[in-house]
Amino acid sequence: MKTLIKNVRILTMDASFTCYELGYLVIKDDTFIDIGAMTDLGADHYDHIIDGKGAIALPGMINVHTHIGMIPFRSLGDDTPDRLTRFLFPLENACMTEQLAYQSGKYAIAEMQLAGITTFCDMYYFEEALAQATDEMGSRAILAETVLETSPDTDYPYGGLKIVEGFIPKYLNHSLITPAIAPHAPYTNTEESLSQVAALSSRYNIPLSIHLSEMTFEMDKYQNEYGKTPIAYLADLGILNSRVLAAHCIFATPTDIQILKKKDVAVAHCIGANTKSAKGIAPIQAMLDAGIRVGLGTDGPSSGNTLDLFTQMRMLANFHKTHLKNRAAFPARDIVRLATMGGAEALGMSDQIGSIEFGKKADLILIETESVNMFPIFDPYAVLVYSAHVGNVQDVFINGEQVVANKTLTQANLGELRASLDTEMIDFRKEVAARKE
Repeated sequence: MKTLIKNVRILTMDASFTCYELGYLVIKDDTFIDIGAMTDLGADHYDHIIDGKGAIALPGMINVHTHIGMIPFRSLGDDTPDRLTRFLFPLENACMTEQLAYQSGKYAIAEMQLAGITTFCDMYYFEEALAQATDEMGSRAILAETVLETSPDTDYPYGGLKIVEGFIPKYLNHSLITPAIAPHAPYTNTEESLSQVAALSSRYNIPLSIHLSEMTFEMDKYQNEYGKTPIAYLADLGILNSRVLAAHCIFATPTDIQILKKKDVAVAHCIGANTKSAKGIAPIQAMLDAGIRVGLGTDGPSSGNTLDLFTQMRMLANFHKTHLKNRAAFPARDIVRLATMGGAEALGMSDQIGSIEFGKKADLILIETESVNMFPIFDPYAVLVYSAHVGNVQDVFINGEQVVANKTLTQANLGELRASLDTEMIDFRKEVAARKE
């Protein structure tokens, strides 16, 4: 299958930020095989031709931290200070099932595809069901089974360790899915379970995702009990390395940043969830200055509410500029990079995705420019960060397959996905109502 996409403004997001004001690109099967200016387009045979009509073409966006099984929790107790312990953990243990996670996963993936997200890193339970959902929807993903003392998909402490040992071999050679493991956080895991997780990550050479330096009580706990930060604690345990993706790192100190760089740990920056929970602004500029790999995450639909990176990009610009008191901080081009190539680097996949380059996997989105909010365009990067929204995402390709065409899903019917999830949430809603009484 050979597809030509023409008459598009191409932002390749390669190392030189190569752009084509009016260009074309060619996809053969799952790979980019040609990119250039329209004036250089020669005659050839194509199975499919798309006229972009001036749309902005850029590599698919990459969501480096989310929890796709948590759509049922969206808008539940959003302004409750003890939300995690009052609603989230108890309801997961009481109501989360394999089928509910599966239906939630398909709906969440649909939301991300419609928003131009072609790759995501998930951290939840029932990951085999979520892998099925991901496979059926045709998305690219890193799927990490959560390891926690008590979890809804196992009856024994830290049962995620056993689950993931069965999960990993099934997906080690999958074209779109990468299996991973996710100790929930240092404070919810014992030293023994953390060591076991690290050993599994090393044995199979798979990613390890963890919430880190996110909570004030977490910082106090490790200072009071160990005289160190959570990041230093994990470093001393031998947990940190280039396979680790640390979510949040809001309270990372300058010394922590040095540790993260030395150990080549990547960071998932979730500005929406971090600020909504009033925790603070992670020192991302200092991390980037230190050469740390950083990508953008939405967090789960219960934490950040929306599963799109347009929201995250705009919030990143506004919050960090204000925090640093510097309007010039985080130029739009650099923010778009965080949503694309930065995410690929954070996930250890920059040789495959994150930019539009010859030989890379054909993960691509077209942002239409005909809507009222998309004119004029002096700086396409600024338009993407400050003007565009999910409604401007027109076409989405993952691994060469078109999963969104003219703003409509091709792999599923959104109304049917919503109805299925709605039906599966009946018992969940009853439990929510009982807990609110």
